[in-house]
Amino acid sequence: MNPNSNDISPADPAPLRIGETEFSSRLIVGTGKYRDAEQTVAALRASGAEMVTVAVRRVDLDATKEESLLHHLDRDEFFLLPNTAGCYTEEDAVRYARLGREAGLSSWVKLEVIGDQETLLPDTEALLAATRTLVAEGFTVLPYTNDDLITALKLQDAGAAAVMPLASPIGSGLGLLNPLNIRLLKARLDVPVIVDAGVGTASDACATMEQGVDGILMNTALAAAEDPVLMAWAMRQAVQAGRAAWLAGRMPKREWAVPSSPSTGMLD
Repeated sequence: MNPNSNDISPADPAPLRIGETEFSSRLIVGTGKYRDAEQTVAALRASGAEMVTVAVRRVDLDATKEESLLHHLDRDEFFLLPNTAGCYTEEDAVRYARLGREAGLSSWVKLEVIGDQETLLPDTEALLAATRTLVAEGFTVLPYTNDDLITALKLQDAGAAAVMPLASPIGSGLGLLNPLNIRLLKARLDVPVIVDAGVGTASDACATMEQGVDGILMNTALAAAEDPVLMAWAMRQAVQAGRAAWLAGRMPKREWAVPSSPSTGMLD
């Protein structure tokens, strides 16, 4: 990237690729919790996201109705990613994934199977079972999971097109709690690693992308901000900055000072 140019897009050797589909934006955003459809669409556009999630259980799937969120999402502008938010069993998650496909949303699914109502942490056994079922039915499955390497490897083996470990619990805004675990996942997996849940502000997004992950998915960080549209713009820049910093390669950390100017040839 030419640092003197006005191009705000970092030099990236390759787009985000999931399966056979490529995306120029590495930020995926949700569509829940906004004030209204107008604010939702404004925030989505400010984020620069191409892929947006839609909770199959929580939206009216009849896009002909103006009160349905789907009525306001232009399919030529946004790639819709149905999700199974609110599902607590394998059976429910599979059923709502099928419903989303039958409604014409997509054969892709952000797969959630929640195991605990208070922490919203995933039920990994049910998640694995649902992943196998949906992959066998031709779905492109992106499972939301914890940051455990073994679970992530099993999801990859089950046919997941990407693995989506949490940064911290859903809606917490605590940021990336276990960067080492995320780096381990990225180092060991062959499919994309897209961090999902817990990012609260732009510095969280930047720090997360600096771990080398392929992308970030967020919703509450935007919708719960005082100005969701401005926060969406900030997140867009943060994801790009974090990606560029990782590609650039940071300086090594040291426990002692190193002069930034040469120590030889100095004037007396």
